[in-house]
Amino acid sequence: MIGREEALEMLRREIPQVNLIKHTIAVEAVMRGMARRLGGDEEIWSRAGLLHDLDYAHTMEDPERHARMSVEMLQGALPEPALRAILAHCGHIPAVSPMEKAIRCADPVTGLITAAVFMHPARKLAALDVGFLMKRFKEKRFAAGANREQISECEGLGLSLEEFLNLALASMQESAADLGL
Repeated sequence: MIGREEALEMLRREIPQVNLIKHTIAVEAVMRGMARRLGGDEEIWSRAGLLHDLDYAHTMEDPERHARMSVEMLQGALPEPALRAILAHCGHIPAVSPMEKAIRCADPVTGLITAAVFMHPARKLAALDVGFLMKRFKEKRFAAGANREQISECEGLGLSLEEFLNLALASMQESAADLGL
C-alpha cells in the first residue's frame, strides 16, 4: 500500500489547488477517527480519505468520471476495499461496507466544519464545539454545498448526528496544523 508521504506527493502533482489538498487531509483525519471508532484499519481508511479526490482537477467538469479516474490511477497502490470506498464516496457504487459508508459522510462534513471555522468569531478549529456545529447544520443556506443528507448517513454506522459531528471535529482538530485551521 502506498505510504502517506508518497500519497501526499501524488496529490501535489495532480491537484494544483491548496484548499483541495487541505480538504483531502481533513477527510483523511475524519476517516482515521472513524476507523478508530468502528474498528477499521486506520491506515487503509485514512489513505482512502486522503486520496479520494486525487482526480478532481481532471474530472471537475465530468462528475461521471470523478473517482473512476482516481481508482485507475491507484490500482495496485491501495487495497480493493479502499478503491471501493473511493467509488462509493460520490455514489458510483452503493456504500455497503463500514468504510464505504464512512467516507460518504466524512467527505461533506469537512466542508461544514471548515465553513464553521470561518464563521466563528475565533476563526480557529480549536474554538468550535458540537453545539455550534449542530446550529450550523440546521441552517440549510450555511455551507450549502455540504450535503446534509449524506452527512446524516452516519446513522447507518450507528452514530447519531451529534456523535458523528463530535468525532469529525475532534479528528480535524488533531490535524489542525496541517489544515492551517
